[in-house]
Amino acid sequence: MYIQLRYKKSSGRLGGTLSKKDGKKVAKKDSQLVLRLDKSERDAFVERCKALDTSAAREIRGFIRVFLKDHAED
Repeated sequence: MYIQLRYKKSSGRLGGTLSKKDGKKVAKKDSQLVLRLDKSERDAFVERCKALDTSAAREIRGFIRVFLKDHAED
């Protein structure tokens, strides 16, 4: 597996936040995590996410949040 991180500097034009329909502010996402994995695994994951009415990106972000919370340094 190959992982690459990319960071994009904020131009400041959007103020760094986006608005959701419910009025809450969401921080603008400004980096990418590129993963290399088997096509069959990727396709199966994306299809399972679609069947569950979610996105692959949303599920991976959720995994990262839980992982960081579970492995936080005290």
